[in-house]
Amino acid sequence: MVDIRQTSEYSKYLSKIGWEVERIAGINYFIKKFPLIGSVLKIQRPEEIRINKINDLAKKFRAFQIIVEPKRELDAKFLTSVGFKLSKSPYLPTKTLFLDLGKSEKALLAGFKKDARAAIYRYEEVVKSEAEEIVNSGKNLESTIGLFRDVWKNSVGLKRYIPPPSHLLALRGSFKDNSLFITTAEKNAGAIFLIGDKVAYYWQAFTNKEGRRTLAQYKIVWEGIKWAKGRGAKVFDFEGIYDERFPNKSWLGFTHFKKSFGGYEVTYPGCFTKVILPI
Repeated sequence: MVDIRQTSEYSKYLSKIGWEVERIAGINYFIKKFPLIGSVLKIQRPEEIRINKINDLAKKFRAFQIIVEPKRELDAKFLTSVGFKLSKSPYLPTKTLFLDLGKSEKALLAGFKKDARAAIYRYEEVVKSEAEEIVNSGKNLESTIGLFRDVWKNSVGLKRYIPPPSHLLALRGSFKDNSLFITTAEKNAGAIFLIGDKVAYYWQAFTNKEGRRTLAQYKIVWEGIKWAKGRGAKVFDFEGIYDERFPNKSWLGFTHFKKSFGGYEVTYPGCFTKVILPI
């Protein structure tokens, strides 16, 4: 399965929010330009490492740093052999959970921990999606995404970065029906789900104090899982859990939450970088 960051939809999204994108033979290369000093070249979870093409693009765009986040340990060893160094601060989650969506909904629920199932049953029929709001209220997409962002902002305040409306619209416009923006009716929790190459992603999420108290996010995730399964996704990726190799204790809480849905762990090598000195 191709990682979502290597899909054509994701390349469209990044190109809309200010990145230069070179898509060559099915591999996405992302370039962030900086006036006068050059650029950063980023390649995330490619199916193969094409070092000659990476070097050509680095020269073309005057890259002063190359960032590669490989899928496989063999690719990581190769990168090390050609001068890349393992970073202590990866950009993408280095460990995640995959949930097999080939099972029935009943079997999926049976695999959840008791507290997850109880929270889901408690929150029966209290979520609404961005798509449903458009149909039911007649609002246009821009207004609906704006309302979704307002709920997000009111939930987290200044504690977390919230993408600007233009970025959220670009995301929706790039993934179209393979994206879902969803909140609880009480507007105390919400999330964005994406699908790329038959893999669904728990992309971003938020919850306020009341939502945490009532365990609202369990129902949000369950709705996302059912939506992804209905759209033909084969795997649900929880997009990151705590990794002892790159410890971040703030990830422990939501790791416990995500593990209550079952699934199996998947690990990635990490982030490898090379700094290119100016000639």
